Amino acid sequence: MSLIDIEADAPANPVDLVEQLAALHDWSFERSDEDEITLSLTSRWTDCHVSFQWMDELEALHLACAFDFKVPEGRRAEVLKLLALVNEQMWLGHFDMWSQEGVIMFRHALVLAGGATASDRQCEVIVDAALDAVERYYPAFQFVVWAGKTAKEAMETALFDTVGEA
Repeated sequence: MSLIDIEADAPANPVDLVEQLAALHDWSFERSDEDEITLSLTSRWTDCHVSFQWMDELEALHLACAFDFKVPEGRRAEVLKLLALVNEQMWLGHFDMWSQEGVIMFRHALVLAGGATASDRQCEVIVDAALDAVERYYPAFQFVVWAGKTAKEAMETALFDTVGEA
């Protein structure tokens, strides 16, 4: 099956489309119910759990990308400052921290109001955006939590682009 075949047979429920994409790309996934699927993907720094949920009442396909990173209570205030700085740089989606668990995640929603349908390319783009954001900012989260850096110091490091690999 190719992407053209998927687009021609676009399902009514966009979660079905995401499942077809996952199968096409050999992504590991689990379909928990009709309106939710979780993909297990690996970025350069960490494993990511990308969950898509169809929210019928909002007519939106919600993506939440969590990764294996818990913020200890004592560093949460500085991480919240970092999240504000990171989100200023985001063009697509944003990062949140679940306050009870201290888990950071990237979130984005694709609004499909009025009977619009999702395309395979749209779904691929938001998965790529989630993984790119995690790869770009994961080191900054580590600097704040494990190295005790300030949000500003961590952000300066995250925005420093390198060329090539050592």
